[in-house]
This record gives sequence, C-alpha cells and structure tokens, in this order.
Amino acid sequence: MTTLRVPVQPEILDWAENRSLQDGELLRTHFPKLDDWKEGSVQPTLKQLEDFATFTHTPFGFLMLSEPPVEQLPIPDFRTMPTERYERPSPDLLETIYICQERQDWYRDFMRDIDESPLPFVGKETIRSDINNVADEIRRTIGMDIADRRSYSTWQDALRSFITHADDSGILVMCSGVVGNNNHRTLDPQEFRGFALADALAPLIFINGSDSKSAQMFTLAHELAHIWLGSTALSDVPIRNGAQNEIELWCNKVAAEILVPENVFRDTFSVDASRDEEIQRMSRAFKVSSLVIMRRMLDLGYLSSGDYWDLYHREEDRLRSLPKNSGGNFFLTQAVRASKRFTRALIVSTLEGHTLHRDAFRYLGLTKIDTFNKLGQSLGVI
Repeated sequence: MTTLRVPVQPEILDWAENRSLQDGELLRTHFPKLDDWKEGSVQPTLKQLEDFATFTHTPFGFLMLSEPPVEQLPIPDFRTMPTERYERPSPDLLETIYICQERQDWYRDFMRDIDESPLPFVGKETIRSDINNVADEIRRTIGMDIADRRSYSTWQDALRSFITHADDSGILVMCSGVVGNNNHRTLDPQEFRGFALADALAPLIFINGSDSKSAQMFTLAHELAHIWLGSTALSDVPIRNGAQNEIELWCNKVAAEILVPENVFRDTFSVDASRDEEIQRMSRAFKVSSLVIMRRMLDLGYLSSGDYWDLYHREEDRLRSLPKNSGGNFFLTQAVRASKRFTRALIVSTLEGHTLHRDAFRYLGLTKIDTFNKLGQSLGVI
C-alpha cells in the first residue's frame, strides 16, 4: 500500500517554524526529517504534516498554501514596540483573541434573545473627559471603592473581588494565563497584558493571568477605561513611561486614578518614612504593584525622574525574580478563565436547549458532561 505524501513549500515550513516560537532542537527531535522536507528530498506523510501542524499550533490549511500568509491582529494594537521575539503575533495570542471573540459573539446573541438593553457606560467617555471624574464613575459603577480593596488581606482576594465586581456590572472579565484550558501553552506578559473588546451588549476584558496579581489589578483598571471609551484594543499597559499612544496614555491615567486616587494618596503617603519601606507599604495598602506606586510618586512630585528610573529598574528585576503561584480549584479557575457571567449564561442556555452541548463544550474548553455539570453546580445554576 502506497503511503500518501503531501508536498509542502519550504517557505511555508520555515514560516510555521518561526511563527511557532518553538525551540529548533525540540522541533527536530519530534520531526527528524524536517530539514529534509524543507530541502524537498522527501515529503511528509499526511499524518506527519497533521502532527507538525498540531505541534506548531498552525492551522492545517495554512500548510497547503503556496506562500506564507500575512497574519494580522484582528483588533487594534496599542502596545509599545514589541520585543524581537514578538515581531509578529504569536499563535497563543491569536488563538486567545479568537476564543474571546467567539464567546463575545455568543453572549451578544444571548443578550439580544432576552431583550437586554445596551450598557449605558460603554463608549460614554472620550479622551477629553476629566480623568478624576471618569475614575470616580468607574468605581461607582462596578461598586468597589478604595476602602473595600484595602480591607482585603491578600493580593489574590483583592483581585478576585475586583474581577467579580466588574463582571457583575455587565462586563465579561476573563482572566487566564494559558490558551483556553491548555496548561502547556502559557501566555507571556512580555507579549501582552490584556485587551478589551468594546461592545454595548457584551463588553469583554481579557487579563493575562501569567502576570503578577498586582500587575493584573492595573491591567483590569486600564481595560475598564477602554470600555468606557468604547475602544477595542490590545495592550501591554506600560507603567514605566506612560504610553506613546494618546488613548493608552489616557487609559493609564484613569487606571492609576481608579486604583490610587490622588487625594487619598497624598493623605496616606509619609514623606518622613523610608522611601523603600513606604513604597512597599503603599503597595500593600492599595493592592497594586509597587511600580504603580512609584509612578504615582513621580506624577505627583514625590520622586525626581532620575530617582524614579533607578528605582523602577531595580524593582522590575526584583519582581521578575519572585515565584509564580500555581494550582487551585479547577472549577473556580475555569469560571474566572471564561467569566462567571458568561459561564452561567452559557450553562443555563444549554440546559434550556437553546445551545448545543457540543458548542458549550467548545466555548468552555471542556470535553466531559460530568465536568460541565459540576461547573454548573459550583456556580449555583444546576
């Protein structure tokens, strides 16, 4: 029996390898004939090519093209200049955006079916709006003030409550450090920290859960500002220098005011205390990154530019060295990954027969009905 072999352009194989960001040696360990395929001395079998597509996270159809495709981000890119590693969007980033867009499309249709009204705050503001007023309104709308946040004993508790309040206000907040439910595909905060998909019926915020908890607080606040602008965008939320983009600069200022209001900061900050100790104390009090506190000190005149940069680089190195937390309850994690609001609505719609189990499983990244039912029980909808 003749083995079916598939011709592939060498340029396509090069493109798929570079796009995957996989280690070259590891790739050739799994596909020892890869260089032979590129030279054209031998062609891969259909099974080998399917395995190669899976391993490199490449849509199989792309491997059949005559020349490499140009992949564009499906949403506006407001990040600062990406690192050399991410000159093109990674498969992990692209798939994460596509997953969120699918979920948003489903939820928008769901909201229309139940005759829900558009949310009045989406797109309500412009970058000419007063930053302090917008920050006050966002805090009031999501129902979480400074005293609430400062009362939590841990970063995790404060972040979880912040996400819950935003989700309860009508915004689908999804926080995950991996692609879908694949724990082997970790999202890199160096590529992006979050994005917002603005929509009057189904606004969505995604937070890169691989980032530190304190940094995630700032990302959520930043993306909330995008929702109030009605601005869909991919962000890396650079605290160090504000931002070059006018919209990102405005969103950063709103985020800082949401988390660390100027009047509260001035009343709380002690100029007589040790500077390093005061930065850490303020960071713990407001449940934000020490980098955010340092930026507020610079903006409000408590730090010179030279001192700020010295402290910033030192603190950034320290934060990178801290261990990352992992593990936890699967069902709690899953609900946060896909948004509690979205997950509840999807499960109810499925149980009522309006959505196929097959589609619900795909949106949630699940494979078993038992897991689906237990997830519903954990959220109180079964």
